[in-house]
Amino acid sequence: MNDDTREKRWQDPFPRSLPRYVLLLCLALVVVSLGVVLMPARPPEPADPPFSEQARAAALADTVRLKDAGSQLGTAKQDGSKDSPAGSADGPSAGAGNPAVERTVTLLTTQAQALLAPGESPADAASAAAADSGRATPPAPATSSASTAPSVSGQTSAGQTSAGQSSAGQSSAGATAAPLPSTAAGLVAALADSGNQRLADAAVADGGIARLLAAVGTAQLLQATALAAGTGTAAPAVDVAAPRLSGTCPSPSATPQSGAAESSAGQPGPGQSSAGQSAAAAGLGGALAAVVRTEAQTIYGYQVALPRLGGAAAKSAAEELARHDALLGGAELLSRLHCSTVPPREAGYTLGQSFLASPAAGLGSLEAAALPAYGDLVALSEGETRQWAIAALLGAGKRAVLWGTDPGALPGLDPATLPGLEPTTPPSQPAN
Repeated sequence: MNDDTREKRWQDPFPRSLPRYVLLLCLALVVVSLGVVLMPARPPEPADPPFSEQARAAALADTVRLKDAGSQLGTAKQDGSKDSPAGSADGPSAGAGNPAVERTVTLLTTQAQALLAPGESPADAASAAAADSGRATPPAPATSSASTAPSVSGQTSAGQTSAGQSSAGQSSAGATAAPLPSTAAGLVAALADSGNQRLADAAVADGGIARLLAAVGTAQLLQATALAAGTGTAAPAVDVAAPRLSGTCPSPSATPQSGAAESSAGQPGPGQSSAGQSAAAAGLGGALAAVVRTEAQTIYGYQVALPRLGGAAAKSAAEELARHDALLGGAELLSRLHCSTVPPREAGYTLGQSFLASPAAGLGSLEAAALPAYGDLVALSEGETRQWAIAALLGAGKRAVLWGTDPGALPGLDPATLPGLEPTTPPSQPAN
């Protein structure tokens, strides 16, 4: 009897307390749900910009940095301070008023304007690049035979560095945050390094940005050599190794409009229609045909100029004529590799009287006239074809300088096509 009474007293309060427990549980659920609703969701991590955009921003930041270094170098020399770092490392020829220093600043200013995105300022781009911790690794080139970017003398290829990483994907933020070069020799080295990086990035960037980067890199490498000569400092090695071309058209039945547009499986690539690929292939075939015609005319010009030159100029012309023979053969081979029609070689071309009166200057004009053709090929190609075009673009710029023609701040690119840049007068071209 006593046991039953105790059990009843123990169980009786629970039914009476059940509504309380239910109410407390409901209140707890309401509080938790309100907390979940009121707590803002974590915003998604911003996606990394495409490699081409990163490469453009890095090129802009480096160009602005080098422009500031050139301006400070000239200012330090103009002040004539004996304690100036620039004054202690370089001779007086490296100071303000030096044409090489002034041209370097002017060239970099033009390039910085060309590299600006719509609504962007050089200061914003430089500060944004300095805040970044690195850059993304670029996508692999489309063809396995061109898995490396142009090999620049003194550096490993863009495909691999000594650490096994892509040099095109290396961080440029550290370089941006480094102290500005305070001597002419330091500016020459930094200018050459920037030019090398731009060409490496151009090998894997998207078409339009690739052409812009190739133009910027080519001009920076050429200006590094000119600055070294103008300031009495050591000249950097400026060279790009072109890939060895080999192979045949993938399909005997392929046409110039479809041969290079199809993937190895004969189907359109990811995210690209057959019509879009046909248009791209037609553009590539046209660019290769333009290069073939340009090289054939240039060879004819060298053949005409060679008997009219003497001494060292004649020797240089003979060496460059052999290089152009190789370039023409390479352009024709690439046309066949992409299943494009090779333009027939013409018997001759019409050269103006100015060319005959001054053959050296005429050769310089021919070399400068070839730059846009190679710029087009850089933009419309990929893989080893683009690498070949980048090497040829730099070679044409070097030969233009050799014959006394200025290739400009953006070799192979018409400044009139870029917003914010004043159109420049193109180099004179012989009539054809």
